[in-house]
Amino acid sequence: MRKSSFLFLMAFLLFVSAGLNGQVTVTGKVIDKETREALIGAAIVVQGTSQGTVTNLNGSFKLSVKPEQQTLLFAYLGYVDLTKSINPGNEETVDLGVIEMESSTVGLNEVLVLTSFARDKETPVALSTIEPATIDEKLGSLEFPQILKSTPSVYATRGSGGFGDSRIYLRGFDTNNIGVLINGVPVNDMENGRVYWSNWSGLSDVTKTMQVQRGLGASKLALSSVGGTINILTNSTDVAKGGSVYTGVGNDGYRKQTFSASTGLMENDWAVSLMGAHTYGDGYINGTNFDSWTYFMNVSKIINDQHRISFTAFGAPQWHNQRGTASLIQAYRDDADGIRRNLSYGIRDGEIYGGGYGYNEYHKPQLSLNHYWNINSSTILSTALYASISQGGGRRVDGENGDWLNIDYDTGSPTSMTLQTPDGLLDFEEAARRNAESETGSKAVVGMSVNQHQWYGLLSTLNKELGNINLTGGFDGRYYIGEHYKEITDLLGGKYFLDNLNQNRPEGTPLKEGDKYSYHNDGVVAWGGLFGQAEYIGTNYSAFLTAAISQKSYQRIDYFQYAPGNQKSDWVHFNPWSVKVGANYNVTEEHNFFVNGGYFTRAPYFSTIYLNYTNEVNDGAKYEQVLSFDAGYGFSLPNFRARINGYWTNWKDKGLVRSFAGETANIPGINAMHTGIESEIFWKPVPELYIKGMFSWGDWIWEDDVNFSLFDDNNQLLGEYYAYIGDVHVGNSAQMTSSLRVDYEAFPGLKVGTDVNYYGKNFAEFDPTNRTTEGVKEDSWQLPDFVTMDMNMKYDFHIGSLEATVYGNVNNLLNTEYIADARDGYDHNAGTALVYYGFGTTWSTGLRIKF
Repeated sequence: MRKSSFLFLMAFLLFVSAGLNGQVTVTGKVIDKETREALIGAAIVVQGTSQGTVTNLNGSFKLSVKPEQQTLLFAYLGYVDLTKSINPGNEETVDLGVIEMESSTVGLNEVLVLTSFARDKETPVALSTIEPATIDEKLGSLEFPQILKSTPSVYATRGSGGFGDSRIYLRGFDTNNIGVLINGVPVNDMENGRVYWSNWSGLSDVTKTMQVQRGLGASKLALSSVGGTINILTNSTDVAKGGSVYTGVGNDGYRKQTFSASTGLMENDWAVSLMGAHTYGDGYINGTNFDSWTYFMNVSKIINDQHRISFTAFGAPQWHNQRGTASLIQAYRDDADGIRRNLSYGIRDGEIYGGGYGYNEYHKPQLSLNHYWNINSSTILSTALYASISQGGGRRVDGENGDWLNIDYDTGSPTSMTLQTPDGLLDFEEAARRNAESETGSKAVVGMSVNQHQWYGLLSTLNKELGNINLTGGFDGRYYIGEHYKEITDLLGGKYFLDNLNQNRPEGTPLKEGDKYSYHNDGVVAWGGLFGQAEYIGTNYSAFLTAAISQKSYQRIDYFQYAPGNQKSDWVHFNPWSVKVGANYNVTEEHNFFVNGGYFTRAPYFSTIYLNYTNEVNDGAKYEQVLSFDAGYGFSLPNFRARINGYWTNWKDKGLVRSFAGETANIPGINAMHTGIESEIFWKPVPELYIKGMFSWGDWIWEDDVNFSLFDDNNQLLGEYYAYIGDVHVGNSAQMTSSLRVDYEAFPGLKVGTDVNYYGKNFAEFDPTNRTTEGVKEDSWQLPDFVTMDMNMKYDFHIGSLEATVYGNVNNLLNTEYIADARDGYDHNAGTALVYYGFGTTWSTGLRIKF
């Protein structure tokens, strides 16, 4: 049976099936063939049935079966499925002894070391693991971050609704403060810490497994993971030969095709895996059509028993039209298009054409060369050399009359100058006509706000086992240069464009398409870090101590505001450090407790260092300081498991940058307090039924009033303000969530599932310019609570000798109308808030054939 069969089985066989009347007891112990380590949670099932169990903390298992000849199937993530035939006869017990399972992926054990992958009841952190079967069954046409929406303390929405514009918060923190790792390599932007999911739109097609470590997490790197760490492992080279094709359709013209193939491990010890995908559609929101490609390649070579190398290339070039502004609730109600309302586009040359903030294109390939050296049976050196070179940006409309083709960000409505056709679309043809009549060049031009980078890194980890103690140490080196400028892409009928913000260009120089304007600067970041961890793993007790120290250095280069020879700023150096400690105690096989805590300092982000978007260094920039604690309890039975944990996180001198269309608020020195509880249950009352529940509650508040600076889109200072936000709740994320998932195998091969999600205690994102009245402190408008229901189905069958699966998904089945995102208005109520509604009912279906 192929590896994909294991993914199906794991979804159903996590726990011992109840209600069985077997008369023979089968026992044994499952271990890794190479490392001889016990495999905890390996699935054992009677082939052709749903009857099964999983291994315990020692890798041992006990299974009751009928006294007849039958075959047991052994399956575990990343391992080749194994079968054992038994014929108990009159025996009351059958001891299979030690069962050795072989890795299905070249170098998987080494990858798990490099990525700090956590294990339940062993690693003392709050974690949730999402297997590929869950992604296949539940994601459908949703975007990758939304597969986490049923995870405690996670709030994931589609944001403005464009392809790849999803956002995710964890424990009230956005991606600036969530460490995102792909195959152990950090991908948060080196300047601002963000993760733009449109750059990673193909992750759902190549993910092997995904783990969310809430809180400080188990990563050994010096990550700014205040809210948590999202650890994504992509496909590697499979030991088994095979592949698949997939085709899918969905609402609003959604189409998707994928192809994957693996040579398996060949006789020459080489192995190659390839994957490609194409996704396109019209978009649920008006004027948000998109086109996205995904490519993935992994080439691995087993040089000898000690050395393996692996090269991975992954990318997802895409373009998509966007919705640039939110709207008032009443504006949606008055619009014939309802929640699909979008004013940020028009028609140009017969095609949908996004206006300012209405279009994005990007390609961010990631290349990684990994070397795994098994120095001896107890020592592994894993080294990754990686590079990412990106291109792309977002559309802007600028010029003296740029508002011809812009929507007012503060009101969500057209400006007094906005040109619109009779049906309410942006009128590019009229703007082009007026530009053509101008004797002083284009009064409005379309440009691209480019934010591209070159990023190179080296990550090396040495792991040494000394009995029950694992010692890990390593080096994390990164060099990044980000280039930022605006480039004219369309003169809109004019002959040239005038822009005098470049002091190194003669005033009045006529600019053409392809010329840079408004600003042009580079951000350079150099990073060097050392990390170490000591970990004890015993039968019932485990603990770790991790420490890391880094040097993070910044330099800014400005080509417009400074003359040659004076364009580079001085280097600014910071030395952030961190320390984490945690312990887990398995009182019995049923009960375990864990606790962890940590303290770290973080260098301010790039925009906090350089004042007013110049090379002037902010000497008052402070280290951010975070102190955090987690404690939790777990209870496990063969067919039931429950986990509960609490957290307390205090953040001092936090630097916050809020970017809106046309405005950026730089807010340094905020103190915040995040506390809460999280719980999950997993229950398999009968072999065919799987139930999962989740509840989380948080209380997240800003603690102090702060000063801040406000800049426009051309990096010009608009003013200095004092924001009165002390004791105001953190906005933009639901602080109370719960979910219920029910999956049922109606008959062999057919599985149906229902997911119900609740979100509450969600306050609108605040605008600092609305918090400047002394003595007035009021929470942002609180969004109405809402509940959504999703359904999914999959059916496994055969086409001749080929395995095939049909998938079906309906999201928001009841077409619930709800507000997913909001920005607070002047009166802090529903009447003045600008909002994005969540999507109504959407659907997708697809067919995958394996070969």
